[in-house]
Amino acid sequence: MLARDEAEATVGPARVDRRTKDLIKRLHPGDVAVIDHEDLDRIAAEGIVEARAGAVVNAASSLSGRYPNVGPLLVAAAGIPLVDGVGPDVMDRIAEGEWVRVEGGDVVVEGRRVATGTRQTLQSLEHAYEQAKGNMGEELERFAENTLEYLRRERHLILDTPHLPEIRTTIRGRQVLIVVRGLDYKEDLAHLRRTGYVGEMRPVLIGVDGGADALLESGLKPDIIIGDFDSVSTKALDCGAELVVHAYPGGGAPGAERLREGDRPFSLFEAGGTSEDIAMLLAYELGAELIVAVGTHASMVEFLDKGRAGMASTFLVRLKVGPILVDAKGVSRLYHTRLRTRDLVLFLVAAFVTFAVIVAVAFPSVFIQSAWVVVRDLWGSVFG
Repeated sequence: MLARDEAEATVGPARVDRRTKDLIKRLHPGDVAVIDHEDLDRIAAEGIVEARAGAVVNAASSLSGRYPNVGPLLVAAAGIPLVDGVGPDVMDRIAEGEWVRVEGGDVVVEGRRVATGTRQTLQSLEHAYEQAKGNMGEELERFAENTLEYLRRERHLILDTPHLPEIRTTIRGRQVLIVVRGLDYKEDLAHLRRTGYVGEMRPVLIGVDGGADALLESGLKPDIIIGDFDSVSTKALDCGAELVVHAYPGGGAPGAERLREGDRPFSLFEAGGTSEDIAMLLAYELGAELIVAVGTHASMVEFLDKGRAGMASTFLVRLKVGPILVDAKGVSRLYHTRLRTRDLVLFLVAAFVTFAVIVAVAFPSVFIQSAWVVVRDLWGSVFG
């Protein structure tokens, strides 16, 4: 429970984790989130805001200035106190569940100040954000160099036909909906359901790591879950979906160990790039008619938010699958179930004919008399 004992003082139990996405799962309203997350990305910030954290203490800088990331501004705009750059030692000085008092830039536990940092405001973050825009040129140059280097060295990992895992789900000739827990994924999924796309087209549902839980939260069961399984819930693992572990070139598959420990059957897909890239490759190589992407990362800022130095694999994959790839926002705008005027007229005519037949069979004398009246009136109106 959050407590405010002074104008700028916030008190609450600490939730401590170096992986912000793991911390968010344990975060309750009023908790003080203690993180070590340089350049707090938008998805993590939205999770903190949605959990209604009491305050955020960041060992690193939430907005380093390398590029304009909007995450810290979302936290500040939600009225959540944010203390930045308190140093990595804070992760060991504060234990999970300890009551923490955040006042100004000070972090206090049991009357003892354990860390001090910069108390950010919406104004200070907006200033840093504008300055970061000026650094985009240099960051773009580094980003492009990393991308081109990857293209030169490892293009065969994407362009060559990969060794595909055995999949029970039929994909050939069907549409595939790939869900990543990325930008606007909730809104896009909800809109696809409202328009009737999911219900009418019955696409194969593929969740990429946490995207599997996103599908379950929206009332849909994934057919396939693919990724390194570091952010997939146990509920999703046991929902009956096929599990495909992303194995990196050389055979490293960090997600396989968790599935082995739980005695869950899985297959391996060895390929370069990100898990969302290989999900698209899998659908493409298995003959998907159309790939609809929800929450996938396509811009440089989104990749920098993810901590990636380049997007070569994404660039190559989208070149390969481009003819059948559409973004969910496009589908939402184009796909609408409409009752056409012609369909409505045909429905009314069919209903009238059905009613006439019922009357003719059940009450033949009434039907004949009614038909005679209609014919007589029509004859009279035409011929006077």
